[in-house]
Amino acid sequence: MKLVICLGNPTIQYSKTRHNVGFMFADLLASEINAEFNTENKFKAEMAKSEYNNESVWIIKPQTYMNLSGESLLSIKNFYKININDLFLVYDDIALDLGKIRFRSKGSDGGHNGVKSIIKYAQTDKFDRLKIGIGPQPPFMKSEDYVLQNFSLNEFEELNIVLKNAVEAFKYYCDNDINKAQNKYN
Repeated sequence: MKLVICLGNPTIQYSKTRHNVGFMFADLLASEINAEFNTENKFKAEMAKSEYNNESVWIIKPQTYMNLSGESLLSIKNFYKININDLFLVYDDIALDLGKIRFRSKGSDGGHNGVKSIIKYAQTDKFDRLKIGIGPQPPFMKSEDYVLQNFSLNEFEELNIVLKNAVEAFKYYCDNDINKAQNKYN
């Protein structure tokens, strides 16, 4: 099983912001594997369930806002008795340029509050993840302002290509393992 937690912020106000790349990935992945999202209030999440390569894939979009994403993970993990090894996290990374993706098998939150919340509630930083670049951040702008900024039209064109690549990379990861995915995509 793969529990794919994709980070973002709910509501239309944030739907096209840099911080919502995880949700954008979730929507594309769901369409690729024929999964439909349903609101699951008891988990504070939208969930889509399907199969890929004979394995259950649950795509999760926490509806708690970014900084509290771990609350949704904890409730799902506890209710379904999910092993932390089945967790896969997808999120935006300000340190990576737009167009880049990077797999990791562990690591710190890197200043990302959503990741910080996931690590807190998972009680470990040892889980596979896919970071999608949204940088570079202009030097004159605060990080919190930059990540809540909408993509430009040109950036959206590039982002669509990146998201398709990220979904293909995730499928490759599912078909292989984290090491092979890192070697191919990092």
